[in-house]
Order: sequence, then structure tokens, then C-alpha cells
Amino acid sequence: MILITAATSQFGQTAIGFLLEKGVPASNITAMVRNEAKAESLKAQGISLVKGDYTDFDSLVKAFDGADKMLFISSGDMVDRGTQHENVVKAAKQAGVKYVLYTSFERKNETETSPIAFVAQGHLRAEKALKESGIPHTLFRNNIYMDYIPFFIGDKVLETGMIYLPAAEGNGGYALRTEMAEAAANVLTSTGHEGKTYAISNIEKYTYRDVANSISDIAGKEINYVSPTAEEFIKTLTDLGVPKEGAEASAAFSVAIAQGEFDKTTNDLENLLGRKPTGLKQFLKQVYSTKN
Repeated sequence: MILITAATSQFGQTAIGFLLEKGVPASNITAMVRNEAKAESLKAQGISLVKGDYTDFDSLVKAFDGADKMLFISSGDMVDRGTQHENVVKAAKQAGVKYVLYTSFERKNETETSPIAFVAQGHLRAEKALKESGIPHTLFRNNIYMDYIPFFIGDKVLETGMIYLPAAEGNGGYALRTEMAEAAANVLTSTGHEGKTYAISNIEKYTYRDVANSISDIAGKEINYVSPTAEEFIKTLTDLGVPKEGAEASAAFSVAIAQGEFDKTTNDLENLLGRKPTGLKQFLKQVYSTKN
């Protein structure tokens, strides 16, 4: 039986969809959820639901009982995710889970000096716990979702003609969440992945200047790229009414990009998919050609 944690997340639901497409019977998939009311679509597909919460160890042990393989999707809680991740691994060990695929995160700086230490530290604790547990596992070190690019640059880029982001000329090996989830389904339904760490990045890397140039070509309108300091960026956004916490999070990821935290290209995702991942311009065409 394959158990999916955080099954109502976009990654979880997409991975389940690919498992079903690959011929895994719904009866062989279990979805762990906190709120069953939000999982009606999964239940309608014949997938069993179990309740579990990363903060409730006993609920995890109960939810994991009988699972052979587990897709462990990282917590979205930036405050207490490290403890939550350790709970999941400890519960998986106690419940006798035989294999875990964990959605980790690409990074270079693993110290508290990283601008995204608030994200990275939880993943480091999860990876450490998995290694110490002795559970056979695979790590997916996912690059930033390409899907997030429109969020980072804002929904008025075609109106303003400008991308304003403190990412300098930093590169990222952005890839689509859908394709990462598809790769996860492929790993869960094949062998030879135990003990491996895959860098789930694109085969090409891109700067936000590349993003601006691509949107310019697609929209037939010049889009300029301006990279302010992080302080200027935060002030500009908060002056426009953006909550400070959100502005600071966007700035932190942008500075991480500028510092090369996501400057990674590999063939891992391509090999796991059996085809080339979607490229930047192909993705941006899907988003911006209809808005022109």
C-alpha cells in the first residue's frame, strides 16, 4: 500500500492522479488528511482516507499502520516544521513503513546564515532523521516551483512593464510542480531508488532577466527587469499595502536566488520523467499569451 501524506496539497493530489494514471488501483492508495471534508474528491475516486496530523504523533503511528511505501510531503508550517518532520519519521519507523520518498529542497548554504534558513532547517532535520532511522528512503531535493514565478513578479507585470525583484542575476533551475509530482509517482512505482538523492531541477537555468525577456517576446511588449536592494523592495511593497511578513518572505527567496541557492541544473528530473521537463518560455506562454 502507498500512503500519501498531506494528500490534499497540490503536490499530493497531483501525485495521486499520476499513480492512478499509471495503473495503481485506488484500493492500493491511502491518503492521509487532517480534514476529511476537504478530501471528498479523493474519496470519490475510491481512495481510502486516514486522519493524521504532523503535530500529533499518535495519529501518525495509527495512520501509517500497514503502509509499505510513503510519499512524505514536507510541512508548510515554517515555525515548527522541523519537529513535525521528526514526528513523521519516528512514527514511520514505529509503524513499520518499509520505504519513504521525501520532498526535500534544493539549497547550498545549510547554515543559519542562509536567507532561507527558515525553510532549509526543517528539511535538514527531516533528512537527518531519515538517515538515522534506517528506513530505506529517497530524497527529492526540489528546486523552486516554476509555477511560483507569476506570484513572485506580481499580476500587473503586463500593465507596469516591469519586474521588480531583488534577485540580481541569480539563476534558478525552476521546474513545474506537476512534473515533480509525476516523477515522484514514477519513483513510487519502480525500483532502484533506495538510498538515492535526486536533484529535482530543470535541465536549463534562468534568471529573472530571462523571465522579463521571455514575457516581452510573448506579449509583444517590453518588460524591464529592475533589481533593487532587499530593503528597498520590502519598503516598496509595504508602502503598497503588502503585509510585511509576505514582503520579507519574497525578499528572502529573491536574495537566496541572487546568492545562487537554486543555481542547479541536472538530468535527474528528465531521466525520471523519460522526457525533457517543460522549459521557461513554454510555461510563460501558457500563462501570458492569453493575457496579451
